[in-house]
Amino acid sequence: MKALKSSAMLLASVLLILNGFLITSTHSEEEEPVDDNNSYLLDKDLPKFGEPIQNLTVAIGREAILICVIDNLQTYKVAWLRVDTQTILTIQTHVITKNHRMTITHVEGRKWVLRIKDVKESDKGWYMCQVNTDPMRNQIGFLNVVVPPNILDYPTSTDMVVREGSNVTLKCAASGSPQPVIIWRREGNEPISSEASSHNTSTFSIPRVNRLDMGAYLCIASNGIPPSVSKRVMLIVHFVPMIWIQDQLVGAALGQRLTLECNSEAFPRSINYWMKNETIITQGRRFEPTMHEASNYKVVMKLTIKEIDIGDFGTYKCVVKNSLGETDGSIKVYHIPSTTTTPTSPSTTTTLPTTMDIPYRKNYKNKIWPMDEYAPSNKILSSDSSDSWNIELSKDKERYRENSATLEDQREKEAFVDNDTKSNASSTLKLNLKDLTLLLALLMMINFR
Repeated sequence: MKALKSSAMLLASVLLILNGFLITSTHSEEEEPVDDNNSYLLDKDLPKFGEPIQNLTVAIGREAILICVIDNLQTYKVAWLRVDTQTILTIQTHVITKNHRMTITHVEGRKWVLRIKDVKESDKGWYMCQVNTDPMRNQIGFLNVVVPPNILDYPTSTDMVVREGSNVTLKCAASGSPQPVIIWRREGNEPISSEASSHNTSTFSIPRVNRLDMGAYLCIASNGIPPSVSKRVMLIVHFVPMIWIQDQLVGAALGQRLTLECNSEAFPRSINYWMKNETIITQGRRFEPTMHEASNYKVVMKLTIKEIDIGDFGTYKCVVKNSLGETDGSIKVYHIPSTTTTPTSPSTTTTLPTTMDIPYRKNYKNKIWPMDEYAPSNKILSSDSSDSWNIELSKDKERYRENSATLEDQREKEAFVDNDTKSNASSTLKLNLKDLTLLLALLMMINFR
């Protein structure tokens, strides 16, 4: 009951105040016109505005304070109104509107202060301070509410998954007052594709996207009202596996430690392993396969053979698989024999006696050899020295064999002697009768032996 009574009393007082304000602000047609001679005196006694209402700019969520300064108010009433909606906000020190965020205070006897807490964007507009004189006097001020940027969930793009080679369009929408400006950046200041459209607009396009374009993109909205905001959009590019091998042929010696390497690229992430003879190689006493992720789609595969055995030579495969496909690369490991040092005897050079006027040549129809080279040494052998004869004969026979082999090799080297040289050589060949006799004697002794 007490609350009801207090509410009724407050309503009654408001009505009385409002009634008085409206009555005093209404011009009666029955009133006599004021004499022009007395108008100056009457105007001098009326209330006056001490200073204009300052236009105000306030960020959303802050407090706005509008001040109306009135001198010589006397018994007149002061009210605040919202111009665009024609809503009475306050009369004197009473708040008429139902907006609980508004308060009115009278300070220093001449200032009427309207406070709006937790300012909303809807509070933006013109406000009037009015005195119920006849005619009414008023002045207005503008409240500007600025709003920091805010990125809208729709139609702003979310994380995207695309195939390599397709076209991609990223969108970003933001609200705020003033209207925000939008720019696109790559996370980590990585370069944006040169084929991309302007990245200072709300829509950002990349034609024929490739794996280098994969990563996080930032949509940044700002309008001069802090703070600026951003949204992270992840661009994921799917592509089939690929392999690069630097050395496809590797040599190694027995007992050597050897490391093979393959570089692969694939996304989604791939399964990587090594094979030999259609068998998957696993971690063990002799083999050590390792993998290192160079980026979110690059993998460096290594296979270490700790001590090469004879059975380790052959072809090794590095295999890469993902949901889009499979590929492999081959590395062949071959045996390098170990070098051993063996003692060698000093080389001996045998110089054969040659006849300057008898060239050596190869002729498969008529073979001609110089006769002087096969004659026995010019020694006088007595008939009773048979042992010496036999020794000398054996030496001559052995010398004949060695020289025959040497001459045969030399004839092979001279297989390209031209025909003119052959004809000249045959014309200059002269057999000495004495040499022929000695050769026949030598042959007979060989047969007799």
